[in-house]
Amino acid sequence: MPTDHCYLVVPASGVGTRMQSNISKQYLQLDNGLSVLDQTLSTLLNIKKIKGCVVAISEQDSLFSSSQFYNHPKLLTTTIGGKERYHSVINALNALKPFIKDNDWVLVHDAARPCIEVKDVENLIQQLENQKVGGLLATKVVDTIKKSSHQMIESTIDRSNLWQAQTPQMYRFGILLHALNTAYNDGINVTDEASAIEHLGLDSLLVESSKTNIKITNPDDMALANFYLNKS
Repeated sequence: MPTDHCYLVVPASGVGTRMQSNISKQYLQLDNGLSVLDQTLSTLLNIKKIKGCVVAISEQDSLFSSSQFYNHPKLLTTTIGGKERYHSVINALNALKPFIKDNDWVLVHDAARPCIEVKDVENLIQQLENQKVGGLLATKVVDTIKKSSHQMIESTIDRSNLWQAQTPQMYRFGILLHALNTAYNDGINVTDEASAIEHLGLDSLLVESSKTNIKITNPDDMALANFYLNKS
């Protein structure tokens, strides 16, 4: 059975207040000369199975038009991001409507995860191609996890079934848009696509990913990202 088409959504309208920078973290420059966002797009747009992409940017964004990927043949359009991440994803999915069928796949990937590896994305696509709903990249929790109360240990959490969610998170277009709209209408601020799918009572497949697929959140993360990218 042929694989349905895959499309990419990249929410890139955040401001990254924890980065202590006067520009948004997706536009910080890596050692290889690319911005965080351009490094992310460089990897993902080179994946053959990804047919097209929508990037959600801030209404005040004046930098993406200078990106080397602004006129990329796979960039279908840009859209304006919303207050929360999932608002940006909803806007991007609505912008995808003219190009996509309900049963096609959408991969949503954080702009601030520039170390994503092609092999992990290709494995995600392969693992999910016969799934009815979708799933996501994730890593198993290896550290001992403590639950606290006022910075005092309350209990130790069994980590055997714990995973750290990453992106891309990959779902059928129709199901994902319905899930996010439902979360919005129900007043639930979901922090990722899988949470919206959970809210519908649907299952997501976890696909193990490389631990190098870090999200840049704090200044120290830039040094770690450069380290991983220099090794690749």
